[in-house]
Amino acid sequence: MMAEAGLAALWFAGALAALQLAMAAIGLRRGRDDVMAATRAVAVVQGVLATLAMALLIGVFLASDMSVKLVVENSHSAKPWIYKFAGSWGNHEGSMLLWVTILGLAGGAVAVLERRLPERTLIATLGAQAAIALGFYAFLLFASNPFARLAPAPADGLGLNPLLQDPGLAFHPPTLYIGYVGLSVAFSFAVGALVTRDVGPVFARAMRRWVLGAWIFLTLGITAGSYWAYYDLGWGGWWFWDPVENASLMPWLAATALLHSVSVLATRDGLRAWTIMLAVVAFSMSMIGTFLVRSGILTSVHAFAVDPTRGAFILALLGLYIGGALALFAARIGTVRIGNTFELVSREAGLVLNNLLLSVILGLVLIFTLYPLVAAGFGVQLSIGAPVFDRFIGPIALLLVIAMAAGPLLRWRRDDASELIERLFWPIAVAGCAGAALVLFAPMGILPLAGLSLAAGLAVASVAPLWKRNPRRTPLFTYGMVVAHLGIAVSLAGMACDSAFTEETLVAVHVGEPARVGPYLVTLDGIGPVIGENWSGLEAKLTATRGDDVIVLRPQQRYFSDPPTTTSHSAIATLWDGQLYTVLGAADGTGRWQLRLWWKPFVTLIWLGGALIALGGALSLFGRLRRERRSATRQAWA
Repeated sequence: MMAEAGLAALWFAGALAALQLAMAAIGLRRGRDDVMAATRAVAVVQGVLATLAMALLIGVFLASDMSVKLVVENSHSAKPWIYKFAGSWGNHEGSMLLWVTILGLAGGAVAVLERRLPERTLIATLGAQAAIALGFYAFLLFASNPFARLAPAPADGLGLNPLLQDPGLAFHPPTLYIGYVGLSVAFSFAVGALVTRDVGPVFARAMRRWVLGAWIFLTLGITAGSYWAYYDLGWGGWWFWDPVENASLMPWLAATALLHSVSVLATRDGLRAWTIMLAVVAFSMSMIGTFLVRSGILTSVHAFAVDPTRGAFILALLGLYIGGALALFAARIGTVRIGNTFELVSREAGLVLNNLLLSVILGLVLIFTLYPLVAAGFGVQLSIGAPVFDRFIGPIALLLVIAMAAGPLLRWRRDDASELIERLFWPIAVAGCAGAALVLFAPMGILPLAGLSLAAGLAVASVAPLWKRNPRRTPLFTYGMVVAHLGIAVSLAGMACDSAFTEETLVAVHVGEPARVGPYLVTLDGIGPVIGENWSGLEAKLTATRGDDVIVLRPQQRYFSDPPTTTSHSAIATLWDGQLYTVLGAADGTGRWQLRLWWKPFVTLIWLGGALIALGGALSLFGRLRRERRSATRQAWA
């Protein structure tokens, strides 16, 4: 009965999305205040029903109901409960239901919490949100029913992809989807403002919190996904420029540009048209990512291969939403005033440069990702790998770091170039000294050298806005900016160290035979069987020594019977100055075992920096909310 109840909840939620869209249109066209007020309630109930449908899907997975097709194809009764729970969205249909559930909850939250926007703009926003949700409800109900039954029911399921059987599955997809949906809300705000011709600071302040929230969760999702792939796939890398990795990076790049642009509009009433366009672009990137993952055109560990009909459905939705938004933008952009102007040397100009560089990087990632797919459609097989991405995007990213260092030190509206150079003295000096020291004591390639030097300079520039300020009077969102920019410097340093200093050893050794990687001597002490909850395998015992330090690592080869799959499970030792990364390979038939060993100095700075970036965003969001609450309280007492 849970499956039927879930399907019914999904149908009702879809019907309410259609009703919400119709009521918003009627309320706006006829000026019916009662209809517009009721639209809020409909949005809330729609979110509740979508949540109920997702909860019931989780229920059928936890109950191992093998009469439900999705459970059979993606679970097994012997699976640990955490993988049954997270496995409910570790597939095409379940992930789409999670997507639309978060979308429904976000629409309900906008209806309940938003009180600053004019009523007409808010209702237009809820109407746009309902239009997005309606398309995805239709997709689920007519092309990807997550509650479809099987008759007769098999005795057990086929199991979850072993590569997804990791706690990361419970964290990585939901955080990314919250980020994607946050961008859909920003898109809806932009559409609502265009419909009512109400593009201005009030609209921007309402949208900014959603953009910031989306950006925080996208940062967390990408950071967590990078580390999950790093330790789970046993390949020793943290980013491969896989098309589906890029599908999450592109919305983050667009959201970063949008976040800076909407802040200018909210505080200085500038960049009006640019903010609207970036809202459309950011949501477009999330839709393109959805299409890449679920259309079946990609073969990736991340992708859900589905039939072309579903891919065509998603492509049609993408064309409808993005094409409609661009048409509305073209029709109404003439009604959007320019807003306040600014000088060439100013913080606004620095943010425009920041946005342009982010847009160039976004365009290159998009082209390099889609070009092989387009070429394959014409019968030409080619691939664009990491070296191409690094060669073209790396230098532009370093220019972006320079702009990021200067931006917070610029004054609003107008600044003096000579005074800016004076403020940048210490960041430039630190970057120069770091570069000279690296050239003398640790020769490396140009890009890693520039990355480490600029990371040092950016770290100093990041904290410069706090110089000579009263720490207790400094707004919390200023601390958020400082921490986020410092996180970029930390991540950049980790990336450069990984590129410059990583050492890899691939050997075949007998038991008792040592191998060297970096400063460590690694000895294979033995191989033995090991049993897990739903797998069996072989486990190596490795002893790594560096001076008096002794570390024991136990990499594994695991065999899963449902479905039959063999995976490598790396063993990683995290130390203050880096990670020792080990992978057990196969036997070579002569009594030797293959080992892949990496010494990766300071690689953990990559994910530490990602956590700092998200923390900075959270501080900024909390600071903005606290200031708005205090302002509302003062107005209430006035």
